[in-house]
Amino acid sequence: VQLQASGGGSVQAGGSLRLSCAASGVKLDYSAVCWFRQAPGKEREGIACRMTSARSPYYADPVTGRFTISLDTAKNTMFLQMNSLKPEDTAVYYCAADRAYGYNADYYFQRGMDYWGRGTLVTVSS
Repeated sequence: VQLQASGGGSVQAGGSLRLSCAASGVKLDYSAVCWFRQAPGKEREGIACRMTSARSPYYADPVTGRFTISLDTAKNTMFLQMNSLKPEDTAVYYCAADRAYGYNADYYFQRGMDYWGRGTLVTVSS
C-alpha cells in the first residue's frame, strides 16, 4: 500500500491550496480516509476525516468552514481543499487511510491509521 501526498507549498494568509493523496494497494472509497497535520513543536492532530459509515465528513474546529476533504474514486485519490489559510495552519500535512470502518473520527485520531503518506509541508505567511 502506498499513499503519495502532494500539493504543499508556501502561500500568504488568506490564500488557498489543494493537497492531493494518490493511493495504490487500497481502495479509498472502501476505507476511512483522514488528513492530519503536525506543526513545529506540536503534536500531530487529526483535522478531517471521511468515514464510509458517516453521512458527512468530520472536521476539527480549527479548520471547520475553511477546509474540505473529498475523494475521486476513479483516480483513487483524496484531496484536502484549504481556503482562507492562516499562519497557524503552517504544518506538515499527512494523508492516511484505514480499512476498518464503522468508527468515528476520534477513533482514528487517537489510534492512528493503518496506512500513511509522507508529509507535505504547508507554510502560510502573514
